Formats: sequence, C-alpha cells, structure tokens
Amino acid sequence: AQCRIEPDGPPPGPEEHSHASCDELRYFVLRAVIAAFLLFPLLALADEAQIRRVLEAKLGGAKIEGIQPAPMPGLYEVRFRGPSGVQVVYTDANASYIVSGKIYEARTDRDLTEERLRKLNAIRFDSLPLEQAVKVQRGNGTRVLAMFSDPYCPACKQFEQILQQLDDSTIYVFMYPVIRPELSEQSKAVWCSPDRSKAWLDLALRGNRPSANSACEDPVDKNLALGRGLGVNSTPTLIFVNGERVAGGLAAADLQQLLDSAKR
Repeated sequence: AQCRIEPDGPPPGPEEHSHASCDELRYFVLRAVIAAFLLFPLLALADEAQIRRVLEAKLGGAKIEGIQPAPMPGLYEVRFRGPSGVQVVYTDANASYIVSGKIYEARTDRDLTEERLRKLNAIRFDSLPLEQAVKVQRGNGTRVLAMFSDPYCPACKQFEQILQQLDDSTIYVFMYPVIRPELSEQSKAVWCSPDRSKAWLDLALRGNRPSANSACEDPVDKNLALGRGLGVNSTPTLIFVNGERVAGGLAAADLQQLLDSAKR
C-alpha cells in the first residue's frame, strides 16, 4: 500500500476519490492499533479470572498467587500456597483441563518444574539463624549449604554419606527431630557436646547416641519453629547460598552441580 500526498491544485476527479487520503489512512490504522491494545488486556484479564475461579475451587480454596505462561506452549503455570510452600499446577487458557505433574525439557532432560519450584521457594540465606545450626566443615569450607535434618531419618543418613564425599565444604545442620519427637533429647545432647560436629556425625551416620552431658541451652525447639515457619515438611531439606531449596537428598553429581551454580 502507498500513502500519496496530494499536491495543491484543482479538486480531484471521480477516479481519485477512490483512494484514501494519507490522513484518513493514518487515522484508520491508529484506531485499529488503539483498539488492539485496549482489547488485549481485557482478554487476558478474562482468561485469568476464569482460571482463578475454576482453580481456586478445585484446589480447595487455596490462594492463587500468580498465573503466567508455562514453558510448554499452550499451558499456563498457576502458583498457589501449599503446606510446604509455593506449589504449581498447569492449565489451558480457559481452565478446561488441569495438569498436575512435572514438565521436562526433552533435549536436556532438565526438570523445568523442579527448577521453577526452587526459585519460587527460595529463602534468603543470610536470613537463616546459622548460630542455631551445627557447623560441619571439611577442607577450606568454601562450598556452603544449610540443611534441616533428622538423625532418625533414613534418607538423611543416606545423604550424610554422600556429604562425606564433598571436599572443601561447610554444612550448617539445623537439627530437626520430627520423625521421633520423643527422642529430641538426643539432638539436644549433640548440641551440648564438647565437639558438636563429631557428635552429630556419630549420631547421624553411625547411630551412636551422645553420652549424657550436663544440660545446656539448646536451639532444637527454635529449629522446629523455624522449619514450620519456612514450610519444611520433609527431611533432609537443603538450602543453597543462592536461596534455592531442595526437599530431599541429592545424588553426588547433582549436589556438586547445584553447589557450583549457587556460587555464581
């Protein structure tokens, strides 16, 4: 299409009236653009309202915290607050279908849902009361990790064995005795031991209970309150220096990768 500028002169003939003037064309295009911009937010809001209405009912009244396009075209990520922090499900634009599960990138095998959840549930590492944790250091201690762990949790014991392979690390262990609360005295005894790091590893790895010590002020009850406040409902729960949280243990290679990426 071409926009012609009419020169000054006699009035246009009948043939020239069939061409829109430059001003008329500009006006038409401008109206179309404005209409599109006004209409798009309304459509987006209508879809979001529909998604919220349907999903809140299906999720038992859980508060939906946000909706955005998912990594997979055609799906939307719906974020809501669950007992263990922010959770996600997926739906289509009209909330006709709900997908509960994970999205993997086929080319790389990356678990995109898990990566997203780690970011959504990130915790500011410098907000953690590290003075309430048992500090276990190996080598120069440059790779740092915080962990909520229960000495009577089989998965925690297995993960402790993996941690033994980790050089140059500092692990802050928040003792979190939730499996057998009646044995929380063992965690308290660890804290009151002359060498907390050794006492913790003896208990967590080998099941050797610390010898009875004189009572001291311990942080175990504070750790339980801290974990509940952060939505920690499984052990071990790992927190990296970049704030990413992982519920459950990791294979050695995955742990190394996350520690390295957290430092960048």
